[in-house]
Amino acid sequence: MSCRARIRPRYGLFAIAHLLALCLSACAVGPKYARPTVEVPAKFKEAPEAPAAPGAPEGGWIPAQPGDAASRGAWWEVFGDGELDALEQKVDASNQRLQVALATLRQARAGLEASRALGLPTIEVGAAASQSLTSRNLRYRAQAGHTLPDYLAAATSSWEPDLWGRIGHAVESSTADAQASQADLESLRLSLHAELAFDYFNLRGLDAQNDLLGRTVVAYRDAVQLTQNRFDGGLASQSDVAQAQTQLAASEAQQIDLGVLRAQYEHAIATLTGQPASTFSLPPRAMVWPVPAIPSGLPSQLLQRRPDISVAERRVAAANARIGIARSAFFPSLTLAGSVGLESSNFNKFLTGPSLFWALGPQLAQTVFDGGLRRANVVQAWAQYDADVAAYRGVVLAAFQEVEDDLAALRILQQEAAKQDRATH
Repeated sequence: MSCRARIRPRYGLFAIAHLLALCLSACAVGPKYARPTVEVPAKFKEAPEAPAAPGAPEGGWIPAQPGDAASRGAWWEVFGDGELDALEQKVDASNQRLQVALATLRQARAGLEASRALGLPTIEVGAAASQSLTSRNLRYRAQAGHTLPDYLAAATSSWEPDLWGRIGHAVESSTADAQASQADLESLRLSLHAELAFDYFNLRGLDAQNDLLGRTVVAYRDAVQLTQNRFDGGLASQSDVAQAQTQLAASEAQQIDLGVLRAQYEHAIATLTGQPASTFSLPPRAMVWPVPAIPSGLPSQLLQRRPDISVAERRVAAANARIGIARSAFFPSLTLAGSVGLESSNFNKFLTGPSLFWALGPQLAQTVFDGGLRRANVVQAWAQYDADVAAYRGVVLAAFQEVEDDLAALRILQQEAAKQDRATH
């Protein structure tokens, strides 16, 4: 007796195709992703010299711990302004630009689920009942001129094995896109909160300037009256009166200009908090807010927490995966399909064994000519990858530039403040 397994002919083709799919499922094509390299400086040029941290390598650089997804918290609370706190809380709930970013993130996550679904079998079920009358003029047809009923209930299934990594690359690309959308959301959220705080402090600064100019206008009016009295008494010239009136008019014009700027900031705050500018107002209020202390080492932490860098890197990963998708189009696709159901012309015999039917078999397809479409898609994917790599490097360089700008401004302004302190003492 032979101990070798025997495959029935009707199952043989399907079994061979299934085994072939399993063997080839690891043959993914496309470049393996690696984060693009960026030339970075050994240290910040504008940063003050500081002793290296224990265990830190030469130059002071340590492996980064990305924190673009970390919660920033209610950072505006350090200013101790309740009105600002209330406005900031409305941003997350009512800002329309943020709602757009949230919808984009949901769309990206749905795209990821759709890509994952490509690797799973598709199952469809259906039922139908019909009556058909055949033509009486058909020759050599036993059913000519008869009304034929047909009752059908069937289930069909199909599955495409991921032979060349097309589906896997699609999942990688969708995953990177979803992560980039998440970082975009966090970047926008941080930007909107910062923009609101910026507009609010500028508005309150204008309130302080308006208060100062109001007192200045009162003083200049008194000066005009005093100069006019001195002119009437022969102690001042007409030019002295004109000069005093000019100072008064200039101060009044400057105070009016502040009203334009204040209205613009007020309207911007209304839009940021999701309210119509026509119904929103902030009464003038003088305020004094503390300037929070900036902890040492903040520039390096900010570089690790910047969502825009994470967004650019995730875009590169998505573009890399799409190269694999484009390359997989050069290889044949295999689909395993099957169907099973019941069909009968007599409803009374519909649920009996003879009504059973089934079909099973693989389908292999290969494009042999497409006019260069697939090759163009690969070139296009590589071009997009190169563009995303350049964009990523540009974002990193811009981040270093912005840190250096702020460090330089901090250093120079500290020198200016010291000079002013010495000048007033």
